Amino acid sequence: MRNPRPQPGVRAGRAGGRKRAGRAPVLFWLGAVLCAAAFACTYYVFVRTATGQFVDESALAAAGSVWRPARRLFLGFLNLIPNLSAALAAVVLLWVALARRRRHAAAAAVGVVAASAASSWLLKNLLPDRPDLGIPTLAHNSLPSGHTTLAAAAALAVFLVVSPRWRPFSAAAGGLYAVLTGAATLVNGWHRPSDVVAAFLVAGFWTLLAGPLVLRAGEGWNVFGGYGSSWASSRWWPRLCWLLSLLGAAAAAGIYWFIARTDPGAGALPLFFWAGAALITATGMLLGALLTWLFSLQSGRA
Repeated sequence: MRNPRPQPGVRAGRAGGRKRAGRAPVLFWLGAVLCAAAFACTYYVFVRTATGQFVDESALAAAGSVWRPARRLFLGFLNLIPNLSAALAAVVLLWVALARRRRHAAAAAVGVVAASAASSWLLKNLLPDRPDLGIPTLAHNSLPSGHTTLAAAAALAVFLVVSPRWRPFSAAAGGLYAVLTGAATLVNGWHRPSDVVAAFLVAGFWTLLAGPLVLRAGEGWNVFGGYGSSWASSRWWPRLCWLLSLLGAAAAAGIYWFIARTDPGAGALPLFFWAGAALITATGMLLGALLTWLFSLQSGRA
């Protein structure tokens, strides 16, 4: 009796129904392309159009009036961000590289942080300055936010190297950390909402490019036992990310719609701040939700 011929595309490592980690890298590449496209749209809408400049600049102006008493607190937090992000990422990466022997994953995560920081600096300095469209604003380009890029990249570096059962919690905690950092730059008058959104997209772009490398190189430990196998892999973590992203998007859209329909005049200035903060929350938590879904989908299955 002849042995049955293996089906095309089925590898020996998938015997018994086992699924390889990182089996569809095209999904990560598509996600990276979408991040790049979203970055281009963010730059065009908020920098190259009068409406976008007005919305962005109004949020920045409102931050100065609404949150002036809290600026000292947020300034202290922002001054800690570079060292805090570096320390957080370094501790986790060293532990993973030495104790867990995930050197390839740690190297890829370091690459994500370095590439995100470098590309953020290059984009900020190479993109054209804001054109004069009749909106009172600083002419120099501030997109994307360097502090937010570093915070998001450090959080995503941790997300890359932890085991799959820890990724749902890591995405939610890292997303909240990045959102808080981005909101702090807005409150302190350092950056407009679009600068923060662009920073999330830069960090997400490099994380998606590194994703298949981390999954394939660490196929032995990138095995996901399913949601609910521990508190860190609870379904409530991605649900929290989705909930906050949807609430943020709904709040931003609702506030912008209200302003456009009612034209409340000078009284609308605080509303622009809250719309910008909601947009920051929506983007940061949406990135966490989508990365959790994609990495859970593409992790190995026993």
